Amino acid sequence: MTELNVLRPTTSLRFRQHALSETSRQVALLESGAALVSFDDALHRAHLDPLTAAKIEVLQVNVGKLCNMTCRHCHVDAGPDRREVMTRDTLEACLRLLDASEIGTLDLTGGAPEMNPHFRRAVETASRLGRHVIDRCNLTVLTLPRYADMADFLATHRVEIVASLPCYLEENVDRQRGDTAFSRSIEALRSLNALGYGRSDSGLTLTLVFNPVGPSLPPDQATLEAAYRDHLRSDYGIEFTRLFTITNMPISRFLEDLLESGRYDDYMRKLVDAFNPAAVAGLMCRNTLSVSWDGKLYDCDFNQMLELPLAAGLPQTIFDVDANSLVGRRIVTGRHCFGCTAGAGSGCQGSIVERT
Repeated sequence: MTELNVLRPTTSLRFRQHALSETSRQVALLESGAALVSFDDALHRAHLDPLTAAKIEVLQVNVGKLCNMTCRHCHVDAGPDRREVMTRDTLEACLRLLDASEIGTLDLTGGAPEMNPHFRRAVETASRLGRHVIDRCNLTVLTLPRYADMADFLATHRVEIVASLPCYLEENVDRQRGDTAFSRSIEALRSLNALGYGRSDSGLTLTLVFNPVGPSLPPDQATLEAAYRDHLRSDYGIEFTRLFTITNMPISRFLEDLLESGRYDDYMRKLVDAFNPAAVAGLMCRNTLSVSWDGKLYDCDFNQMLELPLAAGLPQTIFDVDANSLVGRRIVTGRHCFGCTAGAGSGCQGSIVERT
């Protein structure tokens, strides 16, 4: 795995008042450049337009941008200096939609979702409703004294943990996520294993997430999972359920890195050239509704971070929506969508197309 040759930022784009903290600038940059085909044109050429949503199966709720880490690749621009946190009222609206619909999964993300003061309320309520709950965890938050009992809480409620571990090599992880990030992640994984997470007979799912440390597409997911399993088992005695590979989206702090290193144009060309029509059917936006910390609705987490709302005429907030009204909606797209359709495809559930 290649290494980053630059130090991670210590603060968010928003805190630094960086030009890219204005999402409109990110969108303008992504959509500029006549040499690159638009995503809608790529869909049209593949006879796959328009891109529309099916039944909502996953309610993905970003409960805030507050995080204990400032990772270089973060598409959320999360960090300790961000104070956007979902309120109890907004969370309750999300839970009401869950209760009133057949949506089967509540997917909690952030930031570090555990840092939201109402996180446990969300887990407890969704579990009581019989929904599958996912916690998108950075692992290191579980090592903080304030959250010492969080792993036990997650296990008690049978929450699936989807945990970011961008490499199985310590130096690479620390360069991307900060000093001691790897050792603290290993500490958290051992604690989770002790509770049964990642053990085949426990029913507690522990999913690890890989993303490249540079401007490249992920390798084959099955092959990389085997390498992760071998290294983590032999070097640290760690077990996990499965591995997801996710392509770095050219937005927010990863976009900043691409521009500063002069690799933006090459990376965008790589994504566009690797467009895979077979990945379109499995895109997460087709069965997921994304809710931001302030209750606004989006087709996916990436559209949320670029502040690209649902199409005009549709409900725009969690306070005025029902799940049935969004079935068949046209999905808002942009050139960033090539990140989810390059190669084997990519999304919150890992690669989309099985490689042969």
